[in-house]
Amino acid sequence: MLTLGIETSCDETAVALVREGREVLADVVSTQIDIHRRWGGVVPELASRNHVMQLFPVMQEALSRAQVTLDAVDEIAVTSGPGLQGALLVGVQAAKSMALAKGRPLIGVNHLEGHLLAARLMAERPEPPFFGLVVSGGHTTLYEVAAFGQYRRLGTTRDDAAGEAYDKVARVLGLPYPGGVPIDQLAQNGDPKAHRFPRAMPAPDEVDWSFSGLKTAVLHHVQKHGAPQGQALADVCASFQEAVADSLTQKMINAVKRSSTKQVVMCGGVAANSRLRQLAQERCAENGLRLFLPSVKLCTDNGAMIAVAGYEAFRRGVTSPLSLDADPSWRLA
Repeated sequence: MLTLGIETSCDETAVALVREGREVLADVVSTQIDIHRRWGGVVPELASRNHVMQLFPVMQEALSRAQVTLDAVDEIAVTSGPGLQGALLVGVQAAKSMALAKGRPLIGVNHLEGHLLAARLMAERPEPPFFGLVVSGGHTTLYEVAAFGQYRRLGTTRDDAAGEAYDKVARVLGLPYPGGVPIDQLAQNGDPKAHRFPRAMPAPDEVDWSFSGLKTAVLHHVQKHGAPQGQALADVCASFQEAVADSLTQKMINAVKRSSTKQVVMCGGVAANSRLRQLAQERCAENGLRLFLPSVKLCTDNGAMIAVAGYEAFRRGVTSPLSLDADPSWRLA
């Protein structure tokens, strides 16, 4: 079974070909970071237009790398939500057109399920039941995965997602968009104990997150002491990053420890952060939990994760009609 996966939920145009939900034959991603950087965030209209221009060249490149034609594809999976309405529509309409033209099954995939199932492409892959923490620019949510297709939301952010907090703090510090990479790089030479930034809702039984107070604390620090430079900037970045990683991992561990399930997946773009990965590995090992942590490439948006989710859905007998529409607020639950 050869699955074509299409991802256009935000600012990456991605297409992948995956065999049997396991073997990645090609995974091509075209990013729009340079387009949106000047605006300090993703501009939906620009994102949609760029997807229109990039989708078929990216698809042709993926087919070329996999050394197959579209006729060899058995099913077509596409992100149909959540995400930016216009961006989603580009991928959905393209997938519907190909499914109709080639007479292939169409599977609409939830973007968050794609992130959760990206770990299925690891050498050792998780089998349900497990817990999954999706942490990205738009989402910070912990799920209980009873089976593929059966997801229960245990906790989520009450305000900013973790990735959104990174971007806003980077702007306060005068760093480029997106903020995750420059903050992570500067933090490597900083002292994470230089500033004790707040961790919201620290109660052991509290699963939800909040990052708006942390963002505000950094803003107040800059307003009081001025824009940091050199070592001072590295210390602020390291202290901010430590607060995010500490809150994410501790709440995840607390929730998993209350269950008999000892497997946890951490995924999404922020899961590419070096300190978060390190702390998650340390704390899972300390608590006897098995952590599945996809590669950095599989954490960021990609078509391979959508192909895997589509493959698993098709195995369950789930397909989508040609009337499939984009659902920018589709909740995974």
